[in-house]
Amino acid sequence: HGVKPPYRAFICLQGHSTGMHTSIAVDWHDEITPLKIEGDRDFAIGCMKRGIPAVCLEQRYMGEHSTDPQHKCACYEPAMRALMRGSTALGERVFDVDRTIDWMASHGDFDMTQIGIMGNSGGGTTSMFAGAVLPRLTHVMPSCSFSSSADSICAMYHCSCNYIPHLLEYGESADVVGLTAPRPLVIVNGIHDPIFPLSAANAQFERLRTIYAAAGAPENCVHVLGDGEHRFYAEPAWNAMLKFWK
Repeated sequence: HGVKPPYRAFICLQGHSTGMHTSIAVDWHDEITPLKIEGDRDFAIGCMKRGIPAVCLEQRYMGEHSTDPQHKCACYEPAMRALMRGSTALGERVFDVDRTIDWMASHGDFDMTQIGIMGNSGGGTTSMFAGAVLPRLTHVMPSCSFSSSADSICAMYHCSCNYIPHLLEYGESADVVGLTAPRPLVIVNGIHDPIFPLSAANAQFERLRTIYAAAGAPENCVHVLGDGEHRFYAEPAWNAMLKFWK
């Protein structure tokens, strides 16, 4: 694509998997052997196909940051230890995103006025919370992580890294993600996703729209649906995001 600096990049976050190597579609054992990635999870490849540089961040307790020798996610024990320290696994992951933005600033060839973040599942969750509290993120695209807490992480088994003590005393998913307003936000859901139910996601999105409207930017909040389960849907998601990514 002949992209030249300063680069307007997306930070790419994988969910519960063997790690960030998935974003560039290579085997983690040698970081060379090509892999066929299902569910459009090769986020960095998708970015680069669209002329967008990608920064692949390994999330804590996953992939290279996992204690599992096969790079499987190992969240439970460190998430519990984080709670004992008065922290959370999710908060630590958002901290890592913030430090990644610092690294981008120090690198000297990134456009710090336009930085996106995207991810699926556990990567989508970090994207949502990072977008809510890190103002340097200008475009946010979480996938298969948005529903109501009551109907998703509180209604069935989810990894321990999803939980934040006392959060529901202050608000639901729409209230958290609404902190992103008025910045561009594309939320992606699978119609048949069994662990982030669409009916609750739709209800939360309606509340989210009112927050964006109150912020004076109702058009900056888009809900994209894919005809499948728990995965990313690259074409409709990027079709929506590229309208904001100028």
